Formats: sequence, C-alpha cells, structure tokens
Amino acid sequence: MKVLFVASEGVPFSKTGGLADVVGALPKALAALGHEIGVFLPRYRGTMAGRGLARLASVTLPFPSALKFATVEDGGESNGVHAYLFNSPQYFDRDGLYQAHGQDYPDNAQRFAAFCLGALEFLKRSGSPPDIIHCHDWQSALVPIYLWSLYREDPFFEKARVIFTIHNLGYQGLFPPSMLAAMALPTSLFTMDGIEYYGQGNLLKGGILYSDFISTVSRKYAEEIQTKEYGCGLEGVLVSRKARLQGILNGVDYDEWNPATDKLLPANYTPSDLKGKETCKVDLLKRMGARNPQAGRPVIGIVSRFATQKGFDLIAEITEPLMAAEVYVAALGTGEPQYEELFRQMAARYPDKFLVKVAYDNTLAHLIEAGADMFLMPSRYEPCGLNQIYSLKYGTPPVVRATGGLDDTIQDFAGQTGTGFKFSEYSAEALIGAIERAIEAYRRPNIWRKIIKNGMSKDFSWPQSARQYAAIYEQLAKGGAAGRGLAAGHVPE
Repeated sequence: MKVLFVASEGVPFSKTGGLADVVGALPKALAALGHEIGVFLPRYRGTMAGRGLARLASVTLPFPSALKFATVEDGGESNGVHAYLFNSPQYFDRDGLYQAHGQDYPDNAQRFAAFCLGALEFLKRSGSPPDIIHCHDWQSALVPIYLWSLYREDPFFEKARVIFTIHNLGYQGLFPPSMLAAMALPTSLFTMDGIEYYGQGNLLKGGILYSDFISTVSRKYAEEIQTKEYGCGLEGVLVSRKARLQGILNGVDYDEWNPATDKLLPANYTPSDLKGKETCKVDLLKRMGARNPQAGRPVIGIVSRFATQKGFDLIAEITEPLMAAEVYVAALGTGEPQYEELFRQMAARYPDKFLVKVAYDNTLAHLIEAGADMFLMPSRYEPCGLNQIYSLKYGTPPVVRATGGLDDTIQDFAGQTGTGFKFSEYSAEALIGAIERAIEAYRRPNIWRKIIKNGMSKDFSWPQSARQYAAIYEQLAKGGAAGRGLAAGHVPE
C-alpha cells in the first residue's frame, strides 16, 4: 500500500516536540510491514543546513490572488522511508519552525496552506496516486480540507483516503475569516457545520470534519477529548465523528532509547546489572552543577516543554516541601517565558539542589533519563507522552498525573506490581503526595529494584502500533470506513 505522511516536522530533519519523533519512527515501522512509505515535510532554515539536495520537482501553488512557486527536494531514503522536502524560502527560510521570540508567525495559516497545496501538487506531479495520505495536527489539516473543496472533482485523488492524527488538541490553527480567499478556501466552508469556530477559521476542526478517519495518540486521550473538560471547544465535533475516531498509543524507538546500547551515556546498563545507572547519576549531578554530589539522595528528573499544559504551576506550589525532602531536581527544557523564568529562579534560590538547564540538549535528555531516580510528569493533560515510556526503559520510575497516555502507560505501584506512581486530582497536595510515596519506596531498596525491573520489562515499541494503523489503512482503502465530510453535511460551492 502506498502511504504519504504529511507533517510539519519529523526527525532527523526538524523537531520541536513528540510529533517529530512519531513522524520519524512510525513510517519506519510501517515500511518494515511491507508498505511503500513517503514523508513530506517543510524544508526549514535548519533542515540539513549546508547540504545541497537534489530537486525532484517544481510545483505551482494555485492561490487565487497570485500563483506561487516552490520546489520539492529529495531528502533521501532510510529504513525504507523516502523523505520529500518542500522548499519555499518565502515561508520556511526562518529561524523557528512556528514562532519567533515566543510569538507565532502571523502568517502561519498562509505558510501551511502553501505546504499542503505543495503536497497535493507534488503527488499529482509524481503520476502515482497514494492509497492513504496520513496527516498530522493542524499544520497539515488543509490537505483533507482541500481534497473536500479545491480538489473534489479531481479524478487523480478519487480513491485516496485521509487519516488525520491529533497529537495535541490544544493547538488548533485559528485564523481570521478574511484569510479564506488568500488560502484558496471557498466561503461556503465558513459555517458552524464547517471550519467556523466562534468567528474564526479553525484548521484542526476542518481536519476532523473532512478526513476519512481520525486517530489520536492514546486510548484514554481519545475518550477525554470527547468531554467538555478536555475537548478544547471541539468535543461536540469529535463526538459527531466518534464512529471514525480511535486512540492508538504512540510507540518509542528503542534503537535510540535503550540504556543497554545508548551511546550518549557514560555507562550502559541492563535490568540484571544496574551499576551503570549509578555511574550515570553521578555524572548527571556533576554536569548539572551539584557541589559534592550525594549519590544517596534521590534525583527527580524533568525533560519537558515548559508550558502550562505540563503542570509546572503545580511544581511552583510544591517547591518548598520538595526542597525540604532532601532531593535533587534535574530539569531540562524550554518554553513559555514565565516558566523558563520560574525554573531559573528556583535554580538561583536552591543552587545545589534545583539543577536547571534552559535549552534543548538531546545528550543531556538521555543522561537525565538514565541518571535520575524518578521522572516527573504532572501534566494538566497529556495526549500520549513519550518521556514516561523512555523512563520505564531506563529504570527511572515515573511520577505522573493519571491523564491521557500517562494513565494508559503507567501502572500505579501497589504491593509487588506497578511501574510508577500516579495521582488523579490536579492539585499540589495530590502531586506532593505521589512524590512522597515514590521517595518512601526509593528508601526501601528491594521494593525499588522491583519497580525498576517491572518498568524495564515493558515493551512499547512501534510494531504493535504500526499494525493498528496498517489495519485502518486497509479498511480505508477498501472503502469500509470512508466518510470524508459526512459530518459537515454540505457540498462546497
């Protein structure tokens, strides 16, 4: 089966978060099942900088105000997956992927309109229609919207089916209605039954309405987003399409995230021999600036985007009792300015215990996973989460809020079973209670080793998830779940 992934980021070409990891790993797992897989990505300024890439095609973007032109370059083939890079310097030759100085680019809607049109025009130039177009998040939601409107009568796409994966419902791609014409969208789409959302256009809503099937990245999150608490205003739309909505847990790439083989660590280790983890802990404390590191004191690791979603307002509330508990916190990340400043303030106040690096550092991220004793993810909501899964493999029991993928992947410790520590209520009291339970277990070595080994034995690799996606592809290709635009109930003019 021929499948094209269309996404705004994917390793090794570009990354701001977990989406890039999924787009880097899931296609590889699908190719291993025998499918013909391509990945279509923007070429950003930092994408393969300094390397000349072969031009595969020139594409014309049919915007009504003026035709625009772009090229598609060859990103090469790896593990059976061919990468295609959309090169439009006007829109993507910028320092950041989506933002500058913490603010979204004001023309993001136009940027990703060009990208989505480029993907469809490139497919037409290729001469061979795909069976499946797999789109991800609002940046590629215009693909199904355009297929429903602009390309509705095009026989080339007659049999192509679209699956749309929501990685985070909180990011929706809103734009003013004045942008409709500039994005080549008919005004008939701008209704309550279409992409209109409280007076604005909503690209994510369009992706949900006009795709043949919708997936999200964990079973629990698929349930949560159909409720008012987690639906971000789109719960009604999602309920209307629940027959074509499924949660499939993200996998992880154990070729990259495995303490037994991880080349970024100062020492490797296995469940049967954890000595290397002790070495990683000492090295982590030294690298993070701890004076006279105390190996017997538990280290709580954090690797995250610093954002309200991630529960950092709760961490601000528990700093005092946390520091009184005689623990280290080793935190790495970037994000919202107020939380970057919060972490810097905590580091200044507790320079030998609250250890912080405000940056993106992949090597240090691996070291925190290995060198920390427990890993903290108190998220307000979490569609899937990957770090808690990495933490299990690295013998670093997670402390998590029971939401989304965190709830699906972590079993609360009780007796001899369990892989981590969960709390349900979104409150500082519930969070500190879960941390205290973890510290108590840490002080009992036999119990702690059992929790570690329980977690390290879990397998969240991609093949199982890939088979679930492949089953959906097969169903869509046979027409068994085709339903593009049925929820919208109208035909574009």
